[in-house]
Amino acid sequence: MRVLRGFHHPDLAPACAATIGSFDGVHRGHQAMLALLINEARHRGLPSCVLTFEPHPRDFFAARARSAGRSADAPARIATLRDKFAELERCGIEQAVLLRFDERLAALTPQAFIEQVLLRGLGVRYVLVGDDFRFGARRAGDYAMLDAAGDALGFDVARMQSYEVHGQRVSSSTVREALANGDMVRAAALLGRPYSISGHVQHGARLGRELGFPTLNLRLPHPPAAMGIFVARTHGLAAQALPGVASLGRRPTVDASGRILLEVHCLDWPGELGRDGAYGHVVKVELLHKLHDERIYACLASLREGIAQDSADARAWFAEPGRA
Repeated sequence: MRVLRGFHHPDLAPACAATIGSFDGVHRGHQAMLALLINEARHRGLPSCVLTFEPHPRDFFAARARSAGRSADAPARIATLRDKFAELERCGIEQAVLLRFDERLAALTPQAFIEQVLLRGLGVRYVLVGDDFRFGARRAGDYAMLDAAGDALGFDVARMQSYEVHGQRVSSSTVREALANGDMVRAAALLGRPYSISGHVQHGARLGRELGFPTLNLRLPHPPAAMGIFVARTHGLAAQALPGVASLGRRPTVDASGRILLEVHCLDWPGELGRDGAYGHVVKVELLHKLHDERIYACLASLREGIAQDSADARAWFAEPGRA
């Protein structure tokens, strides 16, 4: 899959079949839409394309509101950009175009968005959107407006209805709700896979090593939708996934900065990696089961005891029938 920042790129296809959105999490509803897009693109002899944005439009508007002195919060991220693009590629998308969502883009009228972004930017011949799709300044554009523009300007427009699992509409909001509640089974059912976070293993303060529980450290650019202590499984370091226990959050016992960090202690470390063999590797960490929220421990000795208990609980979880 080609990942292109903006339209001025020599690898950008001159025409495409496209869908538009944030695609946070690339959940089962997104996957159904992408499958339909790919089918329509092949039928037309066009590359499939996803147009997406960074920052997330709701991040942008929340930041603008705060700068104007108004209270506003953006939703937590389900996935990093790396993970979003990895899932889009896994679904079979050929081209992803990332646009910076800024004042200029936010101010485009629906007609200007169609002309400047869809036609001149992407060269769309087919556009697939969701049933709640809105676009342009103040979200003034809707499916009917886009469909009428397609008739007038020569591109096809289609709309996909909501995707449901067990009678419930699948959306990024429902995935965030499941993750916020620590319901990893429900989150996996909505995503079609275990919830995971990937990134480069980075050097940390080595406190875990001093406590007897060395960790893999991944820094996150945005607050995640899930927080707490989890049974985890790490891919990318050995032939088999490594069972472990993970802390995802702000580490209130040892760090007052509020920085978000994912720390993973692998229960059985492969000897062939050596003590420092993981640094620089890209790993994927699946969060399988939530043990509890983050806790504040009175001292490092209490923290060590807490990690030991979490590790024992993770081993017990993996030892249950069907967990292999």
